[in-house]
Amino acid sequence: MRYVLYSDASGASRPGVIEGDTIRPFGPDVASLDAFIALAPAARSAAVAALGAPIAASSVTLLAPLMPKKNVFCVGRNYLAHAEEGAKALGTELKLPTVPTFFTKAPTSIAGPDEVIPLSSDLSPQYDWEAELAVIIGTTCRDVSEADALDVVFGYSALNDVTARDLQRSHVQWFKGKSLDKTCPIGPWLVDAADIGDPQSLEIALRVNGVEKQHSNTSKMIFNVRQIIASLSAGLTLEPGDIIASGTPEGVGFARTPPEFLKDGDVMEVDIEKIGILRNAVKIGSLAAVGR
Repeated sequence: MRYVLYSDASGASRPGVIEGDTIRPFGPDVASLDAFIALAPAARSAAVAALGAPIAASSVTLLAPLMPKKNVFCVGRNYLAHAEEGAKALGTELKLPTVPTFFTKAPTSIAGPDEVIPLSSDLSPQYDWEAELAVIIGTTCRDVSEADALDVVFGYSALNDVTARDLQRSHVQWFKGKSLDKTCPIGPWLVDAADIGDPQSLEIALRVNGVEKQHSNTSKMIFNVRQIIASLSAGLTLEPGDIIASGTPEGVGFARTPPEFLKDGDVMEVDIEKIGILRNAVKIGSLAAVGR
């Protein structure tokens, strides 16, 4: 099952479920996918059973499926080949983490599918891409064991951790360079965990203007989804709708030879098996030119 948030001709946003070329909206008691995920399992089932009449998917605009009230949790250097390429590009010794490297992106960094991302050239000339599998938590939990970790997952989505590389390095901690407005596109929908099955067997790729830059498989994560959830939830409460970006594979721009960074008008596509394609163009220019 694929869950979406969309806006219709009136501009109002509604959650719904994709059925073929149509969307069936939730009833008025379910205002958002965040609200739906927060329901108890029986209430979720009842809400799905009461879906409204289908409308043409072509008549609406898909929005970011979730608008979290707290930061997006992220995992850095979680594919071996990405850790290797980063160390080589920076001229540093490769030291693999013994625990997941967590950082966060601000809620204001969220963007939707097909949304144009405005980026200031005054702020950075080094905007980069990162295709990631997003894990969506489905229940309030803490101290989750690896054995039980997938039981707390509602579903999965595609995410692009767009990063200002020079800001990431100059601020030492990664938050600033990874939390600029609209630099966390997610979507185009959430896919139910049952439809994904094993999250460690998915092909993941990213293209810029149709040219493949990243291609790997989630089996190559250093810390798998079970381990990420167990480590993050140790002593820390996770809540329904929390988003965990599980890391990016090799092929990012700064580590290429020569380095490559996004240019005005570039179109990025994150493509994840069983989920689909998250597409975003970038508009890069002065603050006045990009409308920020």
